[in-house]
Amino acid sequence: MNDTHPQPSTQQQPNTQQQVDFIKQLKTTFEKMPHDIDLLLFTQKGKEDAFAEGSRQIVRAFRELTSRIRLREFGLDHKMAAKYQVEHAPTLLIAPDRYGIRWLGAPLGEEARTFLETILMVGTGMSGLSEQSRKVIAKIDSERLIKVFVSPSCPYCPQQAVNAVRAVIEKPDLISLEIIDIQSQPEIAHQYSAHSVPQAFANDVLIGMGAQPEEVFALSLSRLEPQTVFIPDSDAELVETDLLIIGGGPAGLTAGIYAVRSGLKTAIVERNVLGGQVATTPIVENYPGFTQVGGKTLVDIMVTHALEYVQIFPGEEVIDVVPGKPFEVTTGRRRFKSKTILLATGANHKHLNAPGEKRLSGRGVSYCSTCDGPLFKGRNVVIVGGGNSAVTEALYLHHMGVGVTLIHRRDSLRAQEFLVKQLTFSGIPILWNTEITEITGKERVESISLKNTRTGETSFLAVDGVFLSIGYEPSVELARKAGVALTPDGFIQKDAKHRTNIPGIYSAGDVEGGYKQIVTAAGQGAEAAMAIFEDMINPYWQKS
Repeated sequence: MNDTHPQPSTQQQPNTQQQVDFIKQLKTTFEKMPHDIDLLLFTQKGKEDAFAEGSRQIVRAFRELTSRIRLREFGLDHKMAAKYQVEHAPTLLIAPDRYGIRWLGAPLGEEARTFLETILMVGTGMSGLSEQSRKVIAKIDSERLIKVFVSPSCPYCPQQAVNAVRAVIEKPDLISLEIIDIQSQPEIAHQYSAHSVPQAFANDVLIGMGAQPEEVFALSLSRLEPQTVFIPDSDAELVETDLLIIGGGPAGLTAGIYAVRSGLKTAIVERNVLGGQVATTPIVENYPGFTQVGGKTLVDIMVTHALEYVQIFPGEEVIDVVPGKPFEVTTGRRRFKSKTILLATGANHKHLNAPGEKRLSGRGVSYCSTCDGPLFKGRNVVIVGGGNSAVTEALYLHHMGVGVTLIHRRDSLRAQEFLVKQLTFSGIPILWNTEITEITGKERVESISLKNTRTGETSFLAVDGVFLSIGYEPSVELARKAGVALTPDGFIQKDAKHRTNIPGIYSAGDVEGGYKQIVTAAGQGAEAAMAIFEDMINPYWQKS
């Protein structure tokens, strides 16, 4: 989606006044909480641990905002460790006399968001679950021990971890939780073959791989098996809009800003992390105004800007789109009636479709080096692909201390020359004219079968992980469901004003094809929003 390489960057700092206002609001919220929060940190005496120090620092930062948080620290040999059955260091217990929530590792990086939301929920005693989710959790009548594997570098993890925390707060008598940092506790991750994050287990049964919408997570927890769809009750909340944007990437966020500024009542629905692919891009170097900026930092800036204008519903998956006047859209949490719809659903990672890929997905097969790379430090992996993204991810993993080999089915890379030079300079080996024909392993990836595309020669390579970066395919499931026409290549078919064949439905971003760049996606979102505004004033579909 963008041209990148993993070097340190100078990232834009949040607006100072926004920081001041946020801290002031936090202090007020903390003081109004009905419950104090006791934190117990268990560490290994005599052992310097960056994760233990990380926990101390983040708790210290919160304690500077309020006196309602108390921290006590014990060694694993202390009687308190025996009382709470703590076996790993560092472990942070959060309000252990009221809730079964423990953190194995430290709430650093992206997980600081999870920690903040957890503290607020524990302090207020309110889960914040939707009514739909509450109904599902209320039916659970036996114990559930949830384990959520996370990484500080994973932007998808907070959504899944917070889902689990909400369930504990809602039903503390039966539901407990362990948030497990794969960098701090790699042996536990290996035990569960959790080689990608987030992954959620309940009673040692896998119930979710990747971030799930809240209601889907609740249903998976209740049934103790992964669920993919949640159908809300017919009395779900109704929201009426002029424009409903489906997708919260650069195209959708930009469209939301332009639409509201034009006077349209607008909402954005996003099933996964806001920002789409950009959120997992290590460094962005080609977005105007930034010499270098972290992908997640750029997303945060975009989201903060968009929130000044448009209402965003994150973590909600659209289940159905019914054309009409107005359109009716159903998510797992509510219903929308909207005069127009913008499909900014982006694109999904392409798959090799090689034997073993699906079975070992999350067990050594990964599509996100930012999320899963830390678990492979000191181990050997392959990156499959030949474009900018593949080379960027290979460099990112290499600089992280992972042994990387690049596999490409052709004899030259499609990546920009600057990136190729970085690859050569780093000494990363490349297997040219090579394809993976099978990924093998019993519980996790152990080896791959290879075939030379020119000679037909076959070989085997022992590896611990396979990272796939072979491009994207458009996310057009909703478009198909609504009857939107597609191009022969599978992208949404549209005219110069982003109109589809169905009057009132528009598209923007990667789902349209073309250049997969952040700046073009944002531009298409702006164009589509302005076209929608003009069409609502003078509907082209009403002309004879």
